[in-house]
Amino acid sequence: MASLRPSGDFRTSYAADTAIFDTRASRWACALAVALLCLGPLVLDKYWLSLLIQIGYLGIAALGLNILVGFTGQISIGHAAFFGFGAFASAWVANHTPVPVFFAIPLAGVATTAVGMLFGVPAARLKGLYLAIATLAAQYILQDFFSRADWFTGGVAGTPAAPFRVFGFALDGDQRYFYVVLAYMVVCYLLVANLMRTRDGRALVAVRDHYLSAEMMGINLTKYRTLSFGISSFFAGIGGALYAHYLGFVSVEGFDILVSIQFLGMIIIGGLGSIMGTLMGAVFMTVLPEAMQGATQLVSGSALDRALDLKQNVSYLREMAIGTVIILFLIFEPDGLAHRWRQIKAYWKLYPFSY
Repeated sequence: MASLRPSGDFRTSYAADTAIFDTRASRWACALAVALLCLGPLVLDKYWLSLLIQIGYLGIAALGLNILVGFTGQISIGHAAFFGFGAFASAWVANHTPVPVFFAIPLAGVATTAVGMLFGVPAARLKGLYLAIATLAAQYILQDFFSRADWFTGGVAGTPAAPFRVFGFALDGDQRYFYVVLAYMVVCYLLVANLMRTRDGRALVAVRDHYLSAEMMGINLTKYRTLSFGISSFFAGIGGALYAHYLGFVSVEGFDILVSIQFLGMIIIGGLGSIMGTLMGAVFMTVLPEAMQGATQLVSGSALDRALDLKQNVSYLREMAIGTVIILFLIFEPDGLAHRWRQIKAYWKLYPFSY
């Protein structure tokens, strides 16, 4: 039911069986979606472009977390700290070296990988609650580093981030920067989709499914757990760098533990261990606060507001909605939106039959 290949679509080789797209229709649908997104700046206003850009860089960072949590079975409550390190690293490289922003972004990803591996080596020997506490410690250690390292982050005052330039041409507006984020997002998702088809990708999944069996098969648990931290940190750094150069300024306050919880919410709602689900979760978690903002404006001053005496507390409905949605998904849809989407496709392909 996961693939539901049409009649006559046979797999005659291992390469065909591990293809990124199960069917030709899904391949063309993905290409059409990217083509339509390329037309976005021509028809969408600044508000919607801003939301799409947020979905792009948050989706890249959440993709790294899904590799660690969804595919490898580890846990991280400090993903926002690595996201922030990538933002500060890219801003520092662009501000203090002759390296252009085009190369500063991947360099920030590499630097964040090194930091992730630094925390990943001791964390690779832990599991469960101990691992969660270790990653929580990484969150607070890096946050304290951001506040004190004036030479790197500008301290509590923050630091500016240079605009994205290619051959001297600035891509600093929403309409131009949208294409930068879209290009990075497509490349990152293709990289991860191909990674999961390799031997290392299957080893990560084996560590998640049953680490004892994986170890008996010759898989080095410490190596692949540490590797998952490094890969996760790389994509967090890329997402953070795109975030920094989009805003043009990076501040310490933007990378607290609440942002880490938001990243966890994205992969839980989208679907653990699902590449497509990661993007769906990023869309959901980005659009939800905006929808709640409209809802709070409708409720404010209404009869419901006066009856419940909400007053100024109406503004907190946005934060309450995020936590409520995560709990509801954990109870009623633990496999996330990706699983629900597969069920919807199966229903339409099998209708009117139930098998």
